[in-house]
Amino acid sequence: QVQLVESGGGLVQPGGSLRLSCAAAVSIFSVSRMGWYRQSPGKHRELVATITSGYRANYADSVRDRFTISRDNAKNTVYLEMNGLKPEDTAVYYCNLNNPRLGDYWGQGTQVTVSS
Repeated sequence: QVQLVESGGGLVQPGGSLRLSCAAAVSIFSVSRMGWYRQSPGKHRELVATITSGYRANYADSVRDRFTISRDNAKNTVYLEMNGLKPEDTAVYYCNLNNPRLGDYWGQGTQVTVSS
């Protein structure tokens, strides 16, 4: 069983910053692609950013230059640094682990609300 535990969500004003964390208590973390997705009411879940086991990052156009994904394999943790937050970034953010042998696993989600 792969368990992903997210933290760091909350309420922030437009232009503010938040850092999300996702801890994975599994040995396959270092060989898996990690990612952050988000879903707002009435919309499909969408990719925010991913980072491969080789530290290659990929971003959605809407967050490029504002968000940064990183990983610490020693701590089995992936991070999402979010700067310049906008109201349209409001969503539930989900951590994803993608392993070529075991497939996809998801965290429970953490709410991010950007509002004045």
